[in-house]
Amino acid sequence: MLLVGCSPAELTAEERSTTALHPASDEIGAIVAGFAPEGCTDASLPVTVEEERLAAVLPDQADPSRPADRTFARAMVEGAGFGEFTAAFADEVCGQQSLAGATTVVERLGTALWRDAVARAQSTDGVTGELPASDDRPLYWTRLEAMAVLHQWSPDVALATGERASLVEAFDRASRGMGDIDLPAGDQVTRVLVSGFDPFSLDGGTTGRARGTVGNQIRHGNPSGATALAIDGTTTTAPDGTTVHYEAVTLPVNYAEFERGYLEDAVGPLLEPGDARVDASITMSQGGGSAFALEQWNGRYHGDIAGNDDVAPCPPTGLTGAPQLAKDNPGCNIQVPERWGGGESLTDPPQWTASTLPIEQMIAARTGADVPRPPGDTWEDESVAFGVLWNTSFTYFPRCDSRDLEDVFQREDAYPPAVEPTPPPEDSCARSGGGGAYLSNESGYRNTLLRDRAGLDIPAGHIHTPDMQHFDTEFAVTDATFEAWRDAVVAQARELVAVVGAHS
Repeated sequence: MLLVGCSPAELTAEERSTTALHPASDEIGAIVAGFAPEGCTDASLPVTVEEERLAAVLPDQADPSRPADRTFARAMVEGAGFGEFTAAFADEVCGQQSLAGATTVVERLGTALWRDAVARAQSTDGVTGELPASDDRPLYWTRLEAMAVLHQWSPDVALATGERASLVEAFDRASRGMGDIDLPAGDQVTRVLVSGFDPFSLDGGTTGRARGTVGNQIRHGNPSGATALAIDGTTTTAPDGTTVHYEAVTLPVNYAEFERGYLEDAVGPLLEPGDARVDASITMSQGGGSAFALEQWNGRYHGDIAGNDDVAPCPPTGLTGAPQLAKDNPGCNIQVPERWGGGESLTDPPQWTASTLPIEQMIAARTGADVPRPPGDTWEDESVAFGVLWNTSFTYFPRCDSRDLEDVFQREDAYPPAVEPTPPPEDSCARSGGGGAYLSNESGYRNTLLRDRAGLDIPAGHIHTPDMQHFDTEFAVTDATFEAWRDAVVAQARELVAVVGAHS
């Protein structure tokens, strides 16, 4: 595992793209064994940092001096009616006698989990479990339970490290909807792909007096992931009568999976010639505040903030936290898989890509006018739920071999802007796009680079949503304020995506 403060210079491409594992705690070994038939798992086998959080317990909301009566993960999984999934998953996996058979099983069950999560999110007739239909978190925690089973599966036949990794990845991709994309062909339909993200920033937050409990940030969800579930497989009708069809996937908040090509493998085939080629491709993630940000510039620099796996491939250095340079430093520069064009230099792939979303129409549409404002909403125009800003900010290294930085701050809530935005200098190196240097920017960069390399003139770009992590309780797994923010953000996000569909 690469820890913040360590140099990534010696990591190979394979090491950067390998999901970090570490010894499993006794608690995780017991949790996994509890799902599986006796003798099926080996508690000595390593798991991921994300899977270790399956043992996390919040303080009890009614009495914070004692722990809650179940792990947070189980509160999510059971709260969505998915409580039997992992045991059934383990039972099927443990009955397999070959890698091929196990792969077939995990792909089928991963796709079934995705479809169940989508069906739950889109249900209008009530759902099983006490969590609301719109909650995106159960999919994430159910997926982690199943992946922990795969990491500790001990089959009768030998399973090499690489084979186990491929099995885990097959399930992971399937449970993100990546094998379930079904875009209709023909000229009478507009095809739109939307990606969202997993919950993140799950460590820390307010703690209680109960020993062995965790901070309340583990409650975080992600409105972009909730939007993906809400929109997958749905249609709208554009003003000209055209049917707009939406497909969606969710992305992990880790660098290794991006380096392995998760986004390119999902989006890239849909940009190839054919009757079902996508007409617009939108990446979406959670930002901050009470406004949607339409990010204009995406930078190639990445990796200064750790993902959910606690890995940061390009951490700041020294006592001052100075950024590393990307020159001769692949850990700080987004690397594209060879099968999607790769790149051999600091400027190939390019340091910057740009959005081609219909910014003018997205601002003019006044999305959110019919969306109830959630408690604590601070957007100054009270006639809409949230603002919509064209964010043309970025930070750059004027010289790619110097740590000197320049910031350009440009955000507009009207179009055309009062001042034409300044693009990144041609010979500059990226430090951050408008969406920063984290995985949201990375998803926007990779998506728009695919568009450019395919030679397409279609809408493609990144949308940052408002921050939805607003609770009126300290330790309850959900509450009315949190749900109101998620529902409002998702409702307006869907309207923004529909504007893109109508202008594609």
